[in-house]
Amino acid sequence: MATASTPALEADRQKLIQLISDEAVFHGDFTLSSGKKASYYVDMRKLTLDHRAAPAIGRLVIDLIRDYDVDAVGGLTLGADPIANAVMHASAATDHPIDAFVVRKEPKDHGRGRQIEGAEVAGKRVVVVEDTSTTGQSPLKAVAALRKAGAEVVAVATIVDRKTGAQAAIEAEGLEWRAAIDLDDLGLTAQ
Repeated sequence: MATASTPALEADRQKLIQLISDEAVFHGDFTLSSGKKASYYVDMRKLTLDHRAAPAIGRLVIDLIRDYDVDAVGGLTLGADPIANAVMHASAATDHPIDAFVVRKEPKDHGRGRQIEGAEVAGKRVVVVEDTSTTGQSPLKAVAALRKAGAEVVAVATIVDRKTGAQAAIEAEGLEWRAAIDLDDLGLTAQ
């Protein structure tokens, strides 16, 4: 995996790798959201919702997507929500603030009946974010909803790439793929 673009961002990345290794990798028998079986589980929600990791996550994702000139980030609820918020908060201190949105799994059956909440996405350049990626199906569900709403989805950015096919699935949809950390960084192997 490539390093971050500045020494300060690389320090954030190394700190996050250490936190993930120490506190978010669990060994045992797990079934992933994709239905695949694994002997370890990377529980990124434990860290995307942690005060020590969230600021670094926001800065790292901004670094991953810096060349896309996007208006907003978000993805399928629940995994993407804290990442999108971390990006929004970190970007507020920059000359290019980035808004956040949430993609529901299904449109609401009440109120305005929206599937996408937060920033208006029609006609906007957006990046879908995710905490960990196995097959890419969760971000692709978000991509489909965003395209239907008129957004220009330019990329998918994930914190941890499990190296099990997500990148190929995303690129097959004509999207760029970015990951901050992969299994090699964590001393793990693809399963």
